Amino acid sequence: MQPDPANDRGNDSAILPRQRAALRSVQAFGKPGDGGLDDPLRLGRAMRLRLLAAVQALLADPSIAGQSDVAKLAAVVLYAKSRAPKGAKNDNQTSIWVAELGRWMGVGESTVNRRVLVPLRASDGLHTQVVRDAKGHPTGLDCLVMPLWNARKNGGAAHPLALSKAELATLLHLIEALFGPGWTPEDKEPTPPGLLAGRTGKGAATDRLGLLLMVLNTRASGWLQLCGGSVKAKEGRGAATLARLLGCSPSGARKVLARLTEAGVVAREHRDTATRMRGKGRVMFLPVAHAYGRRPRFLEAVQEPKPSFSVRPDSAVGDHGQADEAAALGTSGIGGVEGTGDAAVQERPDGAELHAVHAYVVTPVVPPQLDCGFSGEGRGGEGRRPERAGAGEDQAADGEDAAAGSTSPVAEGGPLRGEQPKESPVDEQDGQRAAGAGAGGRPKAVGWEKAQQQRRVGLPADLGLRVALGPVSGLWERLSGWQQDQVEAAVKAEVKRLAGMLEQPEAAPRLLADRLTDRLKETGGEAMVDKPYPWLIRRGLVQRQACSDRRCDDGIRLDTDGECENCGNVIHIRRARRARIAAEVDRELPGLSEGERRRVLEERLREQAAIEAEDFVWRREQARAEQARRDADRAAAQEQAERERQAAAAADAVRQALPCEDCGLQRSAGLCEACGYRRRTEALIVEAGLVAATWSADLDDPASVAAATAEVRTTIGQSIATEWQDFLQITDVAALEANPKAAEDAYAFAALQTAQQAVQEHRQYALAMLGRTEEAKAEVRRAYKTEQGRHWFKHNPTGADAVAAATKAADSARERTAECLLATRLEQLREQLAARTEQAAAAPWTDRLHELAARTLDGEAAGAVIA
Repeated sequence: MQPDPANDRGNDSAILPRQRAALRSVQAFGKPGDGGLDDPLRLGRAMRLRLLAAVQALLADPSIAGQSDVAKLAAVVLYAKSRAPKGAKNDNQTSIWVAELGRWMGVGESTVNRRVLVPLRASDGLHTQVVRDAKGHPTGLDCLVMPLWNARKNGGAAHPLALSKAELATLLHLIEALFGPGWTPEDKEPTPPGLLAGRTGKGAATDRLGLLLMVLNTRASGWLQLCGGSVKAKEGRGAATLARLLGCSPSGARKVLARLTEAGVVAREHRDTATRMRGKGRVMFLPVAHAYGRRPRFLEAVQEPKPSFSVRPDSAVGDHGQADEAAALGTSGIGGVEGTGDAAVQERPDGAELHAVHAYVVTPVVPPQLDCGFSGEGRGGEGRRPERAGAGEDQAADGEDAAAGSTSPVAEGGPLRGEQPKESPVDEQDGQRAAGAGAGGRPKAVGWEKAQQQRRVGLPADLGLRVALGPVSGLWERLSGWQQDQVEAAVKAEVKRLAGMLEQPEAAPRLLADRLTDRLKETGGEAMVDKPYPWLIRRGLVQRQACSDRRCDDGIRLDTDGECENCGNVIHIRRARRARIAAEVDRELPGLSEGERRRVLEERLREQAAIEAEDFVWRREQARAEQARRDADRAAAQEQAERERQAAAAADAVRQALPCEDCGLQRSAGLCEACGYRRRTEALIVEAGLVAATWSADLDDPASVAAATAEVRTTIGQSIATEWQDFLQITDVAALEANPKAAEDAYAFAALQTAQQAVQEHRQYALAMLGRTEEAKAEVRRAYKTEQGRHWFKHNPTGADAVAAATKAADSARERTAECLLATRLEQLREQLAARTEQAAAAPWTDRLHELAARTLDGEAAGAVIA
């Protein structure tokens, strides 16, 4: 039988070669980043992708997806510490302390209880059970990650979460290497802390989770696999990638990436381009690179000092042969040394091994040499004489590159002989190099190609945006890259707004396209638009409401594509007002000429418009004042509620500090637990006695009532003693003897339960007995005859239906009469009891001290235990 590779960890011969390569990091683990084969950060590609799929599936589970980062990290840690199933038994539990789980995440116990256990239990993402020893002391917390349990139950071994024992061990050792708290056992080899073990407090869990996801997305070269698409220049592609992994905003991911960089586990590089501008950035996870024996050479270049003077060019050929000396050293720059990079990372060209004379792109690693005044140095480093003005103008157009490579910078852009130069030729060297490099590494003048490279000729890939921007595709091509991004965002927002007010949201892009078409017709076509970006943002995409209806756009209803009825009403009101004012003018000023009449009419219309504007302003001010008054009332109500809450809290604090009124126990809120049980038990015994006296005693004879209540008290006392003996049979008597206060509380609670049950039984028996009284029988007869004499039973009063209805009515009458008699007699007995209580004044506290002193706290309970 072939040994199990997941269990036989000591016998390498029992594992196949492919299995040994896949599970290489499980056999033995060294210090993270030491570069050995047993480094936990040296994951094979298959193992890395397997663990990445498992972690992503866990974080995407509905019970985990909406949680905070600390809860997500806790789920990953508990998932890695879960036990693999044995045989058919689906046992995926893990045992851990709350404090230990907090050390894994860099937070305290309160944070684990409040932000991890409570939300995960509420979302059914985690089931927990407290483990106790024989004495009842907690020894741990059994945790069951429900996504893993459901995956093994429903999906089987094919589910991404169903990792084997070896894979779970690999994930756990990887997490230990990244942010494990570290242990120092007595008889075992100590486990060093992880890379972020010292990172605690706010954001510690987010940093740990981001670090784990970055490592699982990092290739063997150490470079993080960056996301594609357009990203914000402020955050960068690395922050955008981390934001997608964590599910947060790019600005938040940028802060996480900055903290990881400060911790020394992540390094970011921006390569210099031919124009000495920052190129595309990359993110390297340094421990992974060290684990595979790779040394990031760009870190050395970052630490080099930047010269503040004009630097001697690399390619200058002076009298002392500095270029040959540099070439002999073989220092062609970091780009040449790291030539064979990862092909999947799209960077600017830097892999070619350049000669020292033409090293325009790289940063020299030899010490920078300043201007020393050697021959040929002031002529751009070419070592030639200055050529005449306009040299090379007679060359063909296709030879411009060659001429640019062979012409001195001074000759190309410098002054004529005898003129004063405005700048030093050596200082102009940087400006010449900033022109970029063309084919073959030669300089080529460039302008604002960066913005032009980001321009997209075609419309966005989203179908809705393509439909909406179809009428203005020509204007889209004339926009720059930044302007296209802004217009795309504005179109998305407008389409979303239109979809919210339409019955068919899918028609929003077509509606926006119709608006743009109408705007272009008003303008005269795309050829009449001089500035496409302002036209699109301020005119083409803007809705123009002709009335107060938000669905109105130039008098057209957006939802029905018909004429706006509200606009028709507004027009009708304005026309009616104009006709009314015109009639007033004709009535007051007859005989006016046509021009004079029109002038007077326009003046009165303007006056009416001014009055309406003032009225509108007044109503708006009134609305603002009303809103301010409501806000002030709301704030006052909140302040009053806060004062009442504080007063209630203060009163409750004072009440909590009061001693017990019966036994004098301090800080019992006026009544301790045992005394509260005793009071309630006494009240229930009195109630049971009164209920029994309602049918068994003469209510006018106090002695008869007292005898009935005494009998009930004796019966309940015997029941309490019997119940207590039964309780002692099933409990630990030694524990009660060791804690007399707990025994007293238990006895008082048992007595309360017995008294409650006795009151219910006496009430049911009293209702049954009162239902047999003469009053009840008379009411039963009246109800029976009344129901039997209904007009629908008059032809057959003794039939089955009549008898059944009469019997039901009689039973209901018996119950109502019994309840009425019980309530009436109980009220009478309570009044008599209150009168007797008022006559016998309560004894003062000093008279009861000797009784309390003689009674021990556990007197009844201790006696029962001894018995």
